Amino acid sequence: MCSNHLPTAPVTSTSGGTATLAPAEGQPFSERLLGLLNAGATTLLLSVGHRSGLFDHLADGEARTSGELAHQTGLNERYVREWLNGMTVADIVRHDPVTRRYHLPVEHAACLCRRSPSDNLAAFAQYIPLLGAVEDRILGCFKTGGGLRYADYGRFHEVMAEDSGQGVVPALLSHILPLADGLIRRLERGIDVLDVGCGAGRALLVLARHFPKSRFVGYDLCEEALDLGRAQATREGLANLRFVQCDATKLAHHHDFDLVTAFDAIHDQKEPELVLGHLRRALRPGGTFLMVDIAGWSRVEQNHDHPMGPLLYTVSLFHCMSVSLGQGGRGYGAMWGQDTAQAKLAQAGFHDIAIHRLAHDPQNAYFVCR
Repeated sequence: MCSNHLPTAPVTSTSGGTATLAPAEGQPFSERLLGLLNAGATTLLLSVGHRSGLFDHLADGEARTSGELAHQTGLNERYVREWLNGMTVADIVRHDPVTRRYHLPVEHAACLCRRSPSDNLAAFAQYIPLLGAVEDRILGCFKTGGGLRYADYGRFHEVMAEDSGQGVVPALLSHILPLADGLIRRLERGIDVLDVGCGAGRALLVLARHFPKSRFVGYDLCEEALDLGRAQATREGLANLRFVQCDATKLAHHHDFDLVTAFDAIHDQKEPELVLGHLRRALRPGGTFLMVDIAGWSRVEQNHDHPMGPLLYTVSLFHCMSVSLGQGGRGYGAMWGQDTAQAKLAQAGFHDIAIHRLAHDPQNAYFVCR
């Protein structure tokens, strides 16, 4: 099985030509660049394998011809064969040249299929083509400044929901809520909860199911994402959950909630300081603010060994920083750093701030504030 859901060491090259992200000793820089190009191309193939369901069909470890796999998935054989060949030379799929059959090793499937909900790295591969689709617009921002709108990103909320569904949601009840003493007991008795930047509401859906005596509301700027949450809540009959389109910089709550949460949402805001101030005032005395944000640092030299450093700076440049600047905001970006986040929390009036890291999640830091 994959440990955590992201690598904790640089990727090394294999006989199949997959990439090396960190230079081997004595390796020419040109070879390293070639490895990076192969890695980028392989990432596109990983995304296709995830979205098409090909990895899920191969997860049983059985050997198949391209025709058999195409028939089982209902996909075009010629496209399936070319994808399989790309996965073969990347040393992800194995190929028998005698029988012309392909199979996905069990240890690879553990990191590439939906049956491993907290370890599926193929889901993260979707970020690369998704962000690449706005490259021309981002290049324009290099020249003119400003940024993009949330609506410019197509499937971003869908992919973010899947990301959250792997990292945050599976650990919500078992690892995250227990970080705040007594919180689960209070949720069981019944409290008022606000989730800011809720997206499609995966975390809220879990909470509403497990704590029927509590009342939940999710705020997000994107109506499209909220519609996904509303539809699922309606299907499940969750009367204790509602979703509201809202600009977090304009919140006017005063002592209305016992718990406020924000899962990887604050660094995207136009004015994080203003939003954090609003959230503190929204809490009742003794209330808790639970914030999940990127576990990086504000100074780049401290992020050299981050297992996701290049990916997080790329997501920040192409999305997090840009959507903030696009609203006329500060553009802190995903890698604003947990040191900056802690300072902003204190500035907003939170004085009891505990920062936690969870073994399963190298991407995030967990802030519990009172």
